[in-house]
Amino acid sequence: MIERERAVNENLGLVHACAVRFRGKGIEYDDLYQAGCEGLIKAADRFDPDLGFRFSTYAVPVIIGEIKRMFRDGGSVKVSRSIKELALKINKAGDSYVKKYGREPTVCELAELLDTSAESVTEAISASSPPVSLTLTNDEGEIQTDIPVPSHDSKIIEIMSLRSELDKLSDPDRQLIELRFFKHLTQTAAAKQLGMTQVQVSRKEKKILSYLREKLV
Repeated sequence: MIERERAVNENLGLVHACAVRFRGKGIEYDDLYQAGCEGLIKAADRFDPDLGFRFSTYAVPVIIGEIKRMFRDGGSVKVSRSIKELALKINKAGDSYVKKYGREPTVCELAELLDTSAESVTEAISASSPPVSLTLTNDEGEIQTDIPVPSHDSKIIEIMSLRSELDKLSDPDRQLIELRFFKHLTQTAAAKQLGMTQVQVSRKEKKILSYLREKLV
């Protein structure tokens, strides 16, 4: 087992990275973050370093699982009080606008009337829509326990896997990748910093990228 407190403190950034993916879906960010922290603690308690991979790679799906649990509790998305209150104001403002102008207001017009952002109005309207059941039946008659939506989990895990593979590279190879794809230097500029020629950088870059594709695909 790893040291729990150290593992949690050093990986709080993972919680932010996961929680931000669910922002704007009807639950306050602070609540998302709190659920993610609970997932991080569970991951720290359960992680076995003998499994052969990094703690961060193991923790990400556990964190996301705890965040998703908030959306599944009670069979519908929990809507925060502030969003509920804004939704009520939107309904009243919308009714008044229709009576006055004979048409529905746009999101921007509602935002201006309520002195808030268009994004907040969109979120409140979406959150106040009739809930969709989280238990659906597919074409084969099988029960699904989740709504089929584009998964953010896979992208986060891909990023964590990439970071894990980058850590395994030699220092010169990792530095080359960082200069080219994180600092966005040209091959010529990277070559100057590495004491290499542009041709050498090009050849080594192709070799490294081929290795990473093989490991990640």
